[in-house]
Formats: sequence, structure tokens, C-alpha cells
Amino acid sequence: MARKPETLQAKTVARSRLFRVEQLDLRFNNGTEVAFERLATGMGGAVLVVAVTGAEELVLIREYAAGTDRYELGLPKGRVEPGEDPLAAANRELREETGFGARRLEPLHELTLAPGYMAHSTEIILARDLYEAPLPGDEPEPIEVVPWPIAELDELLTQPDLTEARSIAAIFLALNRLRGED
Repeated sequence: MARKPETLQAKTVARSRLFRVEQLDLRFNNGTEVAFERLATGMGGAVLVVAVTGAEELVLIREYAAGTDRYELGLPKGRVEPGEDPLAAANRELREETGFGARRLEPLHELTLAPGYMAHSTEIILARDLYEAPLPGDEPEPIEVVPWPIAELDELLTQPDLTEARSIAAIFLALNRLRGED
């Protein structure tokens, strides 16, 4: 495996309320020097929760997504606050966005988005043994909770508003784990 390039300099070249663009000046092992730009993220990362009910349903949500300027179907998700355990963050986000808590939380996998351009990761969490436990969230409007039978996964994957790659990948990771337990 190749040795990582040497970072000669890292500097912020743009900043907004949500994003920071960082320029990395790198020297590769063959002597080539290149400047890369990336979206840098804060500490903590994010969680994405695959919640499964006792009735073998996925607990999905439909909420407005500014990036696509439409309502999207997906999984509960959110930021891990500084110092917060990812499992605690997953349960908090699940409670805020769906009104359910989980007695069983299990990390499945860590996913990245466009790792060539972003330093962001999302921890995928499987949530089971659900119970009602709503918490107030920070969303500007109530989120629609959409239970979906696991047996109808093929139909779910054809929904035009289910486009987020993290949600689709997370569902398959969770189902693979659940099938392995049978």
C-alpha cells in the first residue's frame, strides 16, 4: 500500500455557515506537488439510522431536502454533537425525527460521500426493539414518518423520491445483517 502524500500546507480558502473549503498542498511520494480542495467538516460526523419494527417494517421519513429542492424519502439521520457517542446520537435523532426510541442499537458500517472532495463520514446504525419516545427536534416542520414493509423492498427501491445513496446502501447493509441472523 502506498504511503500517504505529505501535507505541505492546509488553509481555508472559503467559509459559509455550513461549509469550509480547505486547500491542501500535497507532495506525493514521486515528488509531484499538487493543490487539492475539499469540503472540510467539523468534528463528530453523522449517523444514519435503519430502524426496524417488530412488524418487519423499516421506519422511513419524508422531509424537505434543500439540495434537491424537493421532499425526499430516506432514513432518520443527523449530526453527532461534539462529545456525543454515535449510538446516543442515533437514538436521539430517531426519537426527534420518528417519535421512536430503540432498546437495541448496533453499529453496522461507516460510509463516506465523495471522499476525494469531502472529509465527511456517516455511521450506519441498526435500531431494533423500538418503543414510543418522541423528542422535540430542530426541523422547521413536522417530518412525515413512513413505515415500509421489508417484504416490499423492490417497490421501495422504485420510489422516485428515494434517491439518497446513503439511505439505499444503509438499508442493504442492515438487511444483510438481519438475514445473517436468521
